[in-house]
Amino acid sequence: MTDLTASATGADRTPELPEPPGLPPLVELAAVTRTHGSGRTAVHALRGVDLRVADGELVVVRGRSGSGKTTLLGLVGGLDRPTAGTVRVAGTDLGTLSDRKLIGLRRAAIGFVFQSFGLVPFLSAAENAGLPLRLTATDPAERRTRVAELLDVVGLADRADHRPGELSGGEQQRVAIARALASRPRLLIADEPTGHLDADTGLRIMRLLRTVVDRDGIGALVATHDARLAELADTVLDLHDGLLERV
Repeated sequence: MTDLTASATGADRTPELPEPPGLPPLVELAAVTRTHGSGRTAVHALRGVDLRVADGELVVVRGRSGSGKTTLLGLVGGLDRPTAGTVRVAGTDLGTLSDRKLIGLRRAAIGFVFQSFGLVPFLSAAENAGLPLRLTATDPAERRTRVAELLDVVGLADRADHRPGELSGGEQQRVAIARALASRPRLLIADEPTGHLDADTGLRIMRLLRTVVDRDGIGALVATHDARLAELADTVLDLHDGLLERV
């Protein structure tokens, strides 16, 4: 279950629904604001955002370019810190962690998928997918097994030895998804993962994310400006003027 309310002031917020019994949310933001700059030139990217994402839930955040989607995902992923409010991931208050511990949390619990793919051009698909496992010094045999499994999941078992320049945009994004899943994260964060893809390929990528969430029971937070992709989500949120509203 995802319960989300957002407003500039606490008095304006919709009352929160009671928390169901069981484990706490995988992601929980409470009254989070993020302001860039100060004074008259200050930009209020987020203004009092509350958000919950559960394990096994696919949440889509929609909004035009510059609406604050990337800022929101950066806070959830521990890449940025809020001006005010609390961000919890897997039960941990990110505000209490040092930069070093944040890196450890990201490696252990969070997988990232970006619009630009971010693949290393001189590495093969298999080598790119296995990079997170190299960072954690995973046994080579175990790494090869995991990479082969992931490339099969994303439909690229026969392209394992191809470099990014030999793959289509959709194939490169599927490699990026495999890489994000390599360390078995509990949370997948995807920032405009279909932004550089045509409509049909983008829909296939979104269906793949839906399959991964259902298959592995992970939580996923996906930012997009494409309204059509929201049809596959469990929860759809609109972000505008720093406020988040449930659709």
